[in-house]
Amino acid sequence: MTPPIRLAFSPDSDDLFMFWPLLHGKVDTGGLVFTHERADTETLNARADKGDEGDVDVLAVSIARYATIAKDWLLLPHGASIGRGYGPVVVAKEACPLESLRGKRIGVPGLRTTAYVTLRLLLPDFEAIVLPIQPYARVFEALRAKEVDSALLIHEGRLTFEREGFAKVCDVGEAWMKLTGLPLPLGGNAIRRGLGKELVARVSEACGRSIAWALAHRDEVMDALLAEETRADVKLDRAMLDRYLAMYANEDTRSTPEDARRAVGELFRRARAAKILDGVVEPEFAP
Repeated sequence: MTPPIRLAFSPDSDDLFMFWPLLHGKVDTGGLVFTHERADTETLNARADKGDEGDVDVLAVSIARYATIAKDWLLLPHGASIGRGYGPVVVAKEACPLESLRGKRIGVPGLRTTAYVTLRLLLPDFEAIVLPIQPYARVFEALRAKEVDSALLIHEGRLTFEREGFAKVCDVGEAWMKLTGLPLPLGGNAIRRGLGKELVARVSEACGRSIAWALAHRDEVMDALLAEETRADVKLDRAMLDRYLAMYANEDTRSTPEDARRAVGELFRRARAAKILDGVVEPEFAP
């Protein structure tokens, strides 16, 4: 009997949207049993180091992180979060040119995140202060207390900063598209190579069915996510959830398109040339 397949993904809504049907018996798992846990993005990125010695089989990671863990992991061909002319945002108390933040303290969600790597390509000289995405309110508290001069927001925070009293400095995904003409591949699901080709294919198929079911039953899944939301400080309502899922859980999530796959390689090459990432490889996708 195949041991349970262990999933780990972030607290944000698009990750749970993808896996909710799988974890609630809505799709055929092909005889596989799945367990899951949730952790912040940078914690998940760090866990990828363990590879076959770790305690997870499918792991939500930042795309930039995949550049340095590819020997142990494949990217699944679905489940990606892709920004088409939008993405993480740099915010501050007052609007200002991005260039004015050179040498300043910018709160970032982690040094392994795609958001951080892309911002470093756009603004090479700044002091990064890591502010984990949990609790959700922490980054806004740091801005108000002037622990940082600005902050780079991912997940739902990029939709709520105005509500919190802050102004947009730069949309990193928009700037990336102007620079490259490509969408920004932010996050994806990685699967452990050590599972073997046959099991990798079975797990990939089950995850793909889950994403397809969620997209086909979007309202039902949205109702469930709102009912199960545990992050009280996010203040997630239906309109906000609808907007967020439209951005990051859509047809690009069903199957990673060719331009997004090219964008992964482009991100890796630029980050390596800028000496932000080492050990860059061509991305490799599971079936």
